[in-house]
Amino acid sequence: MQDALIRVGMVANDASGDLLGAQMIAALQRRRPELRFAGIAGARMQAQGAASYFPMEKLSVRLRRRDRDLKGIRTCLIQRVLDERPALFVGIDAPELNLGIERQLQNAGVPTVQYGGPSVWTWRRWRVKRLARCINHVLVLFPFERDIYEKAGIPVTYVGHPLADTVPLDVDKAAARTQLRLPHGKLIVTLLPGNRSAELRTMAETFVKTARRFCSEITDVHFLVPVSSRGNREIFEAALRLHGGDDLSLTMLFGHSHDALAAADLALVTGAMASLEAVLFKTPMILAFRRATLTGWLARRMLDLPHVGLPNMLMGVRIVPEFHQQYTTPWALSDALMELTRDTQARRRQPECFHDIHLMLRQDSAVKASDAVLGVLDGDAR
Repeated sequence: MQDALIRVGMVANDASGDLLGAQMIAALQRRRPELRFAGIAGARMQAQGAASYFPMEKLSVRLRRRDRDLKGIRTCLIQRVLDERPALFVGIDAPELNLGIERQLQNAGVPTVQYGGPSVWTWRRWRVKRLARCINHVLVLFPFERDIYEKAGIPVTYVGHPLADTVPLDVDKAAARTQLRLPHGKLIVTLLPGNRSAELRTMAETFVKTARRFCSEITDVHFLVPVSSRGNREIFEAALRLHGGDDLSLTMLFGHSHDALAAADLALVTGAMASLEAVLFKTPMILAFRRATLTGWLARRMLDLPHVGLPNMLMGVRIVPEFHQQYTTPWALSDALMELTRDTQARRRQPECFHDIHLMLRQDSAVKASDAVLGVLDGDAR
């Protein structure tokens, strides 16, 4: 019966958000089959029955407020959502896009939930409080985020990370190496220099030079480099040609980042998501950060924090070496990799801590997220 249907607006902008949304929709529909979902959805969300007003791929590029197409999509989306008047709106990650939508919807009386908040730990307190103008409730993936929102007076629920629910606690490295047909008896080092093309252009040269210098000390080594697109492969191959990396013992993979981490003895990683994946696959790592577009203020603000790397923030202590901005050099990174190679105690301690983090994040996140969403929905209905 059409009148019994309850509409929920929902917007995801990339593959990870599409996965979060699909899992949430499935959990919600098991309990409330009358719910109907529409907004911007990827293939996974659409497979769960969500309608998409625009192709999600149009949002998969890096969001820029000055992009006229994105502004047009946002304007049309807001108007359509307002016309249909859903009982609730859920923005999935993509705060650059969703917070603007949520503020206008909240002003119009539509309750809003943000699933995966912005990186508020780099913000000043008054900026966090301003989020209350946009969202009624936020669902956070990491436990340290909960306290920040609570102190700002914003309703928050820690739901854990869905990837922690799907990755097994114990990793079979031998099986992963067999699957990838890797050479026997070699040290396997996975390089993750970034997924976005701008990030990869910044880090590819440094990672290639690091690998070459590492090989001068540790000769029996094989590198794995998973890439997410043909364009990213071309960027990294150009760095190999330019910086003498053609003679490296190296395998490039299209995708398969999880397999590459499962197979690796060590990893050199940039980016929060990649470091989380390394944690879940219990791979000892070195973290490297260098952002070409990072403003001076934000760089100073981040470097004032005790830890910037996600594993260290989750543990509250530095268990993974971090290198930032001008300190991210091939010499520093290769030395850190060599030290980790030789320090058997550190190579044991990191995976032990990663196991604790995995348990911390394994919260049956789709169920917890759906519980919180239904709480907001039913509270509004009353």
